Amino acid sequence: MNNSIDEKILEMLDKANFLTLGTSVGGNSSSANVFFAHDGFDIYFFTFNPTRKAEQIRVNPRVQCVVRPDGTEGIKELQIEGRAMQVKDPEEVEKAYKMVLEVTEAFKTYMEDEFLKKNKVIGYYKIKPTNIKYVDFYAENQFEWREFPENQESLAGSIIKGALRKVGLYLRAVRAPFFTATIAPVTLGAAVAYYNFGAFHWNLFWWTLLGAILAHAGTNSANDYSDHVTRNDESNKLFSPFNGGSRVIQAGLMSPSKVFILAVVMFTGAIAIGLNLNALLHGAPLAVSPLLWFGIAGVALGIFYTGAPFRFSYHGFGDIAVFLGFGPVMALGSHYVQKQALMPAAEWNFLPVLMASIPVAIMVAMILFINGFQDFSADRAVGKRTWIVRSAEGGDVANYNKPFAIYKAALYLTFLSILGLGVAGAVNAEFSTPWVLIAMLPFLLARKAMKMGADWLQRWAEEDADRQKLPYELLMVNVSTIGTHFSVGILLVLGYWLGTVL
Repeated sequence: MNNSIDEKILEMLDKANFLTLGTSVGGNSSSANVFFAHDGFDIYFFTFNPTRKAEQIRVNPRVQCVVRPDGTEGIKELQIEGRAMQVKDPEEVEKAYKMVLEVTEAFKTYMEDEFLKKNKVIGYYKIKPTNIKYVDFYAENQFEWREFPENQESLAGSIIKGALRKVGLYLRAVRAPFFTATIAPVTLGAAVAYYNFGAFHWNLFWWTLLGAILAHAGTNSANDYSDHVTRNDESNKLFSPFNGGSRVIQAGLMSPSKVFILAVVMFTGAIAIGLNLNALLHGAPLAVSPLLWFGIAGVALGIFYTGAPFRFSYHGFGDIAVFLGFGPVMALGSHYVQKQALMPAAEWNFLPVLMASIPVAIMVAMILFINGFQDFSADRAVGKRTWIVRSAEGGDVANYNKPFAIYKAALYLTFLSILGLGVAGAVNAEFSTPWVLIAMLPFLLARKAMKMGADWLQRWAEEDADRQKLPYELLMVNVSTIGTHFSVGILLVLGYWLGTVL
C-alpha cells in the first residue's frame, strides 16, 4: 500500500464537503453537486430516491466523481470511479444520517420527516471507489492513482447483474406489473368459451395472451412517449408507482426516441401475432374477420389513447378507450379465437362474453379514474381534459367530491352487473352460470376502498390540509382498486370453470 497517496486522498476528502457526481444510463448522462461525508475511502451522501441520479444508480451503479475543495488553487482534485449503492442496513443508515448531518444540516428537515421516510422518498447512498486519480498540476508527479481491487465487481457478477438490471429496466418501461389489466379479460374470454363449447385450445390461448400483452406494452410505451411530448409527465410532481407513467424518460433511463422505438416494436409484435392467428383461423393474414377488426380497434385505441392526432385521454375519452380496449375488445377477441378454433362452422354468439366482460371493463376504467386524482394538477396544466379535471376543477383547490361519487357508483355498478350475470345464469344456463356469483366476494375490498377514499376526502377538505403529501395517502385506494379488478376477473374465470366441470 502506498501510504503517501492514501494520505493525500484522505486529506483532500477531509477538506471538501461536496463533490460533483456523474451518472449515466443508456447514453443519458447526468451530473449533480452533492454534499458528502466519508468513512475512510467510502463516500456517503443523501438524496431523494426519485431523483435522476438515484434512479440512474439503480440501473447503472458505476459512477464518476470529482472532488475539489473550496479555495484550492490551480488544478488540484480527486477524480473518482466507483460503484454506488443505496444503503439499506438500518445501522448503516443511521451512521450515514449522522455523518451527513455533521457536514450539512441543509436537508435535516427532510431527513427527519416521518412521512418521507415511511414512503421511502429519502435515501442514503454509498460510493465504494474502484479507482481514484489524484491530480495536482503544481506537483512534479501531476497524476497518481490508487486502485481498489477489493471493490471491483467480478466479471460474472457484472454480466449477470447487468443483464438483470437491463431486464428490470424494460419491464419498468412497459409497466409489466399492470399486465393484470390484460390477463383478466383475455383469460375471461377464453373461460367463457370453455363454458360455451366444453373444450379449450391451449396453444392459441397462449398466443392470444402474448399478443394482447405486447399490445398493452406498446400502449404503455406510446403513452409515455406522448405524455413526454406534451410535457404532461414532466409537469407531474405527484407521480407514484400507479400514476405519472413509468418515468423512464424523466429519470434519464431511456431517451424519448428509444421509448418510441420500444412502442413500435411491441405493437409490431402484437400485430404479427394477430395476423398469424387470423391466417390460421381464416386462411390469410388480412382475411376480413371479427378478429381482424378487434386487432385494428385494439391497436388504434392503444396508439391514440394519448397519441396525436386524436389523443383520446386529452379530450375526456380516455376512460372509454380503456373500458373498451381492456374489456370487450380483449375478451371478445379471446373468445372468438377459441370459438373459431373449436367450432368454426357454428354461428358466433358473442352476447354472453360481451356481458361477462362488463364488470372487468368497469373496474379497469376505475383504475385509470382513481389514478387521475393524483394527476389532476399536471393534467390541468397541459390541457388534458380528463373527467377528473372536468368534474373536480372550479377553484384553486380541486374538489374531488363529484369524481369520488362517480368512482363509488361505478364500483356498485360493477357488482350489480356480476349479480345480473349470476341471476341470468340461474335462468338460462347457455347465457351464464350462477357460479359467477363468487366474483361478488371482492365487494369487501371495494367497500374498503370506498371507506378509505371517503376518509381521505375529509382530510383533503380541511383548511390546513397538506395537499403536497395527501395525494400519496390515496395510494392504498389505488392498490385496492387494482386488487378488486384482478380478483373480480380471476373469480369470474373460476366461476365459468366451475360452471363447466360441476
